[in-house]
Amino acid sequence: MARIFFRFILMACMVAPAAWAQQEPLVWVQIEAQPSLTEAQASARRYAADLPDVNGFSLDTGWYAIALGPYRPDEALRVLQVYRAEGVIARDSYIAENSAYRQQFWPIGANFLQRPALATPDQPPVIAQTPTPQPEPADETPREAQDSESRLSRDERAELQIALKWAGVYDGAIDAAFGRGTRASMARWQAANGFEPTGILTTRQRAVLLGQYNAVLAGLGLKVVRDNAAGIAVKLPASVVKFDRYEPPFVHFKPTGDIDARVLLISQQGDRNTLAGLYDIMQTLEIVPETGPRGLENDRFTLVGENAMHISQTQVWLRDGQIKGFTLIWPAGDEERRKRLLAEMQNSFEWLSGTLDPAEGSVAEQRIDLISGLEVRQPRLSRSGFYVDGAGAVLTTSEVVQECRRITIDDAHEAKVALTDATLGVSLLRPRSPLAPRNVATFQELTPRLLSDVAVAGYSYGGILGAPTLTFGQVSDLRGLNGETHLKRLALAALDGDAGGPVLDAGGAVLGMLLPHAQEGRALPEGVSFAATNGALQGVLTQSGITPRTMSGISRIPAETLTERAGALTVLVSCWD
Repeated sequence: MARIFFRFILMACMVAPAAWAQQEPLVWVQIEAQPSLTEAQASARRYAADLPDVNGFSLDTGWYAIALGPYRPDEALRVLQVYRAEGVIARDSYIAENSAYRQQFWPIGANFLQRPALATPDQPPVIAQTPTPQPEPADETPREAQDSESRLSRDERAELQIALKWAGVYDGAIDAAFGRGTRASMARWQAANGFEPTGILTTRQRAVLLGQYNAVLAGLGLKVVRDNAAGIAVKLPASVVKFDRYEPPFVHFKPTGDIDARVLLISQQGDRNTLAGLYDIMQTLEIVPETGPRGLENDRFTLVGENAMHISQTQVWLRDGQIKGFTLIWPAGDEERRKRLLAEMQNSFEWLSGTLDPAEGSVAEQRIDLISGLEVRQPRLSRSGFYVDGAGAVLTTSEVVQECRRITIDDAHEAKVALTDATLGVSLLRPRSPLAPRNVATFQELTPRLLSDVAVAGYSYGGILGAPTLTFGQVSDLRGLNGETHLKRLALAALDGDAGGPVLDAGGAVLGMLLPHAQEGRALPEGVSFAATNGALQGVLTQSGITPRTMSGISRIPAETLTERAGALTVLVSCWD
């Protein structure tokens, strides 16, 4: 309710100039004072990232005030109350009048104090006079600039070098030392921006340079978010993302407006094995595209994923049995802002005590294709296949390898198409790195008898079960429906994912390869399947330089043994976009 009320306040404040017509004085909500102009400028920039109507004024005491406004008195009171209640401003903030302030230093170029005085309801209106143009206050002399520069902290000096490098006038090290190279770059920046090229930046010039540098972050609402549940404090773009939910080990922040951005905070207990496991798991997620640099070190990892739509960057560290980090997902094509935001998050990342409780968010949706609420990357198509030599070559249906950007065996090993027989609908794959299969196909040379028992090993459900299943049936015919000699007809109720799997006899020898259920554009009746025959398959292997293993003998092995051998022989073949 407070936030709805706050929005009302902001809308009301936007019409504050109408107060002149109502003859009410303007006032300010003073929220902070700083002893130096440099500190006050830094404070004003910080507040302006989160709040509207931020102003800075010098005081008679020599200090510098940060104030919100101008507002009508009643609006100022409500702004003060709401901001105090939300913890946005200090409890000792108060309402101040125009007379409390002298020269305005923020925003640069603004001068709200020159607005006309306003009459109270029991006074006659004051006719506004056109103010006499005031000459712009003289800037600091080089000696004064050097004196104010000497009071800068090391971090402030380094920030100026970073801004000069961003402006394209400095290519040296960020060492916070203002040597000849830095002075020359300052002079180049001054000349390019209409200032006298002295090589020493005045307080005003430093503010202009940093204002230019930070302009790219305007509108993001950068704000330090402290999540005590996760034990993390980090600067986040509060105008772009907001907290959504906990799903350990992640804290989810979702987009709030036109920028399609997301943030994850990562927090869990663990060791190096846990870190390595998280590194592997995150690479299976949709939020981490497959293209991009990545690397795992002993106590940290970085993952960058890039595609046409988004760039995802994950940074995770291991320290004292705790794993913490973050992921920033940002639209592609907005690289300068993404890199600046990423640097702000990296530099502000702070370890607080504790890690995310694994029980947090336990009522969230659970699905096999979700990990902690994140979509797991899925292949476009998955079918079955089986090993045909000791180096890991695989026979499969050509249906699964068409127009793939990437082909995998068992989701872990990349493969390439070595040969395709379009007539048979069969393809031979070779792994890009040699494999050592636990079982390799042995082809049965004897012709099976009609109505003899067979089994098809395949990933019926596209890998969901994690292992192939056996579907049992019988040989119905040794030819295709049109008399094709390279086909066998089976009485067997297979599923789409079984296509490409081996057809086995009762002894585990391969009789052929199951073909897709749709043949020549027509779906087969339920319980009818076709398999490419051994002779045709061995021809494909011979053409590829593989000598198939064969046997000539009928045997029968226990169902448990058959299942074990089939599982070691059969693989999941996946096509990825």
